[in-house]
Amino acid sequence: MQRALGIVADDFTGALMVAGYLEGAGIHCPVLFRPEGEIPPAAVVMAGTRTRTVPVAEALAELGRFTDAFLQAGCRRVAYKACATFDSTEDGNIGPAADYLADRAGQRPVLMSAGFPRFGTTVHQGYVFYRGRLVSESIKRFDPLTPMSDPDLVRFLGRQTPHRIALLNHATLRSGVDAARAAIEAFAAEETGHVFLDTTDDGDVETAAEVAASMDRVVVASDPLIIAYATRLGQAMQPGTMPAPRLVDGPTAVLAGSVGPVVLAQLAAFSAEHPCLTLDLLDPAGEEGLISTALDWAARRIGTAPLAISTATGPEGVATVQAAFGRVEAARRAERILGAIAKGLRDRGVRRFIVAGGETSGAVVDALDIAAVRALPEGPLGTGFCVSTGPVPLSLYLKPGKLGADDILLRAVEAMNQGSGR
Repeated sequence: MQRALGIVADDFTGALMVAGYLEGAGIHCPVLFRPEGEIPPAAVVMAGTRTRTVPVAEALAELGRFTDAFLQAGCRRVAYKACATFDSTEDGNIGPAADYLADRAGQRPVLMSAGFPRFGTTVHQGYVFYRGRLVSESIKRFDPLTPMSDPDLVRFLGRQTPHRIALLNHATLRSGVDAARAAIEAFAAEETGHVFLDTTDDGDVETAAEVAASMDRVVVASDPLIIAYATRLGQAMQPGTMPAPRLVDGPTAVLAGSVGPVVLAQLAAFSAEHPCLTLDLLDPAGEEGLISTALDWAARRIGTAPLAISTATGPEGVATVQAAFGRVEAARRAERILGAIAKGLRDRGVRRFIVAGGETSGAVVDALDIAAVRALPEGPLGTGFCVSTGPVPLSLYLKPGKLGADDILLRAVEAMNQGSGR
């Protein structure tokens, strides 16, 4: 079949967020975690990857595999979805991804857009703000793998690509679609490699989506533009809606590998009502010892109440662990441990997983050997709920580590209870 769009997301939580919004708009959007195998019939298809933090060559290889799969499955276009603050390192991987897709499509400039005004992330004059503060002055500066120290995204992305990046600012976008198109065409005539669009408010998003859909350009963007763009394309080529899946019943476990004050407050609220085990990555027992300890602890509690296992810590704890293992290895250590614990919990009967953190979500999905999921439409807790395909279906709630109220883990447990008919 011919498909409107294939989207490659740079993490798993972002993939589910976009898919959930599209499902809510009546556009079926299956989420795949592997490029192999048959792609379900749908106008828009989504890939969840871990391309945000892996080395550039590895990220481009993964992007290439999904691009091949989507084009072979009949997708007319392929877009790349990054997070709202465009978290990345000075090497990549957003600029290299944009260059790769531009080369595959044989066209420039690529349209790039960050931000998510609904959740307090905006971009004005190319500068990204997180909850009213420059991203470099926000909690995003504490991210263990991609601390955002430069809020000027045009300048920052310019270090990731040899191609010139031009800014299409809020004033031009406010002037309307025709003005924005004319500006992009002028940049194209100057052989500009990429055009970065402001996201000062939702009006900028709507104008950008109209422009992207009408100009047939490669899009590399965060959630709101990807959602608006995919909605326009999908509604024009929608084969029919599918009923939302029912969440699975069974024991529930929370796994938290994100760091910082947001997830710590969420875990504190959860632990006031349910058992919670915090693992110390510096424990001399090592990875195998921590995994064994956690599974022994959980085995005595599975089925009696929801439980949580966490490697979360604050900025000082992060610094100590990174000093011992290095920035990347510290994060990967936590991911390996929580992934192995997830597999052990599944083998012991857990059927519902609530996971905090994009990279942690990727590790858990990989460890559970999940190839694809169906996202549920947006609900009271937003997006992130899904049901895996396969012989032993699992319910999952994958959330970004830095989003959500203090009680979101407790509310996610209750939502899973209600969604499974309990």
